[in-house]
Order: sequence, then structure tokens, then C-alpha cells
Amino acid sequence: MTDHSLDIETSETAEEARDADAADTAVDDSPKRTVRERRGLPRVLRKVKVVPAILVLLLLISGGAAAWMYFNRFQPNQHTDPSVARAVVNAASDGTIAMLSYSPESLDKDFATAKSHLSGDFLLYYTQFTDQIVAPAAREKSLKTTAHVMGAGLSELHPDSAVVLVYVDQTTTSKDMPDPSMSASTVLVSMARVNARWLITKFDPI
Repeated sequence: MTDHSLDIETSETAEEARDADAADTAVDDSPKRTVRERRGLPRVLRKVKVVPAILVLLLLISGGAAAWMYFNRFQPNQHTDPSVARAVVNAASDGTIAMLSYSPESLDKDFATAKSHLSGDFLLYYTQFTDQIVAPAAREKSLKTTAHVMGAGLSELHPDSAVVLVYVDQTTTSKDMPDPSMSASTVLVSMARVNARWLITKFDPI
């Protein structure tokens, strides 16, 4: 009986010793982990700080690119003579009115006036369109249209080209509808300098 008791006590004592060693190890190891964590903390902070630094760098680069695009593409607009800007807007407005105004009694004269404001492929297109579609319909139905520019402003301006935003109202009458009908539209009018004149090269309703 005594031997067995000693064995049990010895076994229990050994287990208690192992538990104590494990507890000591755990206690001793926690400061080490804390030290390691503390040593690693600045590295984490450095990584966190790197991200804003990269973002700032990207913002600076993108800001520099935007500034470059502005000064190289759009800044010439600011140095253009105001008289040139007015001439472009007036030319776009006059050409728009001429294109959209015609009467069956004076079609040839009206179309000739409109063509004097046009250039390039658009002149060829307008000539074909009016000869084949507009003129026959205008004569048959006694179509009469009158255009009024309500407002116009520069969208782009370069030494030899420009784009003008034009707001236009058009009044139309015919023998079938003698009461005037009105329509409003907004048009991007592309211009080109040809022999010291600003002429329409594109006419895009938006």
C-alpha cells in the first residue's frame, strides 16, 4: 500500500512539476513575444506610412500631367486675341443661320449663300444633301425656314481650328402647315481657318 501511495504521489508531483514548468515557460515567453511585437511595431507603422506617401506621389504626378495638358492644349486659348474669338463665334453663327434658312422663291441664292460658309467634305455633303433632298421637298411643299441664333460660345480655339457651341431656333412653314412651327437645337460647329476666313467643316447637333 505504501509503495503504491508513493508511486501516486511521485506521479502527481511529476505532473505538478511539468505544469509548473509549462506555466513558467508561458510566463517567461510572454515578455519575449511582447518585445518581438514591440520591435515589429515600427515596421508596421513604416508600411502604413508608405501608402500615403505613394498616394501623395501619384497625386503629384497626376497633377503635373493635368497641368501639362492644360498649358499645352488649353492655354493657347487664353492667349488668343479676343477679336479672333469674336470672329470665330460670328462666323459660326452666320453660317448656322445661312444653312438653316431658305425659301422656295430663292432656293438657289439661299443655298449659294450657305455654301460660302462651308469648306471641305462638309461642303460636298451639304451640296449633295440640298440638291437631292432639301430643294425638291422645299419646292413641292413650299417649305420656308428661318433660323435665329439664341446664343453661341467657344468650346475650343486653336490657331487654325475651333469649335463653337451654338443654340439655334428654327421656324418652319409650308403650304400644308401655314402656322409656324418652332424647333430648338444645340449644335457643335467645327471651324477651320481657310484663306484668312473661318469656315464650317462639321455641324453636329447634340
